Amino acid sequence: MCDLKIVDGGVCSAKGFRASGVGAAIKREGRNDVALIVCDEPCAAAAVFTTNKVAAAPVRYDREIVKGGRIQAILANSGCANACTGEQGMADAKLSALVTAGELGIDESKVLVASTGVIGRRLPMERLLAGMKAAAKSLGRSPEHGLAVAKAVMTTDTRPKQACAIVKIGGKKVTVGGCSKGSGMIEPNMATMLGFITTDASISAAMLRRALKLAIAKSFNRLVVDGDESTNDSVFLLASGKAGNGTITRGGKDFELFRGALEAVCISLARQMAKDGEGATKFVTVTVKGARSEADAARAARAVAKSPLAKTSWFGRDPNWGRVLAAVGYSGSDVEDMKAEVFYDGEWAFRRGEIADEAQLKRLAKVLEKDEFEVTVDLHLGRGASSVYTCDFSLDYVHINADYTT
Repeated sequence: MCDLKIVDGGVCSAKGFRASGVGAAIKREGRNDVALIVCDEPCAAAAVFTTNKVAAAPVRYDREIVKGGRIQAILANSGCANACTGEQGMADAKLSALVTAGELGIDESKVLVASTGVIGRRLPMERLLAGMKAAAKSLGRSPEHGLAVAKAVMTTDTRPKQACAIVKIGGKKVTVGGCSKGSGMIEPNMATMLGFITTDASISAAMLRRALKLAIAKSFNRLVVDGDESTNDSVFLLASGKAGNGTITRGGKDFELFRGALEAVCISLARQMAKDGEGATKFVTVTVKGARSEADAARAARAVAKSPLAKTSWFGRDPNWGRVLAAVGYSGSDVEDMKAEVFYDGEWAFRRGEIADEAQLKRLAKVLEKDEFEVTVDLHLGRGASSVYTCDFSLDYVHINADYTT
């Protein structure tokens, strides 16, 4: 994990950005549900989207728009995913970008749109566009304006998620700040999550895309709440270039410094999402080491992280190492059970065939009483290692999702 310090801040922390969040009764009365992020001028942009073949209209629209590499505004809403809405859904996405561009006086091709919420319902366009216009009139650069964006895109989230990192590049202070939403239907394989990240670094669109791809591999792609990949997953990264550093156009020290700051922000947001998983009572880091390869370790860690049996045992404070090892076994990774070891925060549960006795089980139970802990599996087969961020499954997870559309 990148050890760069995370500070308070969000999408307005970097120079050159304004934002706002307002209520338009798309989700329900009294909750903000429309967000707008605007750069002072067109800026370098990169984006990564869901790999779900059932992709929402805004995802299909944005995939084409972002190819231009220059973006100036993002319009986002919660309460309606605009997914599985056919050609009308695509027309609504295009219209929302067109009207937003007109309201801001910018080029339509410089507007990205994002939606999150219930699948299969059309956007209430009159309310969305009214909300957008209200958001445009209340744009600002303060931390409160950035926080309003984070709140406006929440669905089942219980709290907003923001992160900011600052790094010196070429003697200039460069800021990376962002927010994300996501609590359930989370296994961003792209990488229902949305992420908006801004920076004032001067960097080419090509290098921005490279940095985002690398950062997501270490963050959002190592996040599992329930193993369900959304139709709407999108992460946008905009760079205003206002920091004044020499433009980053290739790899090297400056690129690595920027990539490190971006990675730190993305990891912080991913961890916040796991901690706020639907109904979650525990934040769990699953680490697999000693695998034949990093890919093997990643497969095994992901299998454990999304195993309903393992996740419910964590909720019940039951150190059921058998469920952990079984998930590793069906993951497709190489494993020899008599060589493997399973630990909870350093307390062993299974060691090369040795099973925890009653006294050791009591020590393990104390670990599982904590709000946060790490499950480590050492396969003793090689040097591959990988970690995944996840949470437990509680009774509330079932209640939240049983009643989601009703």
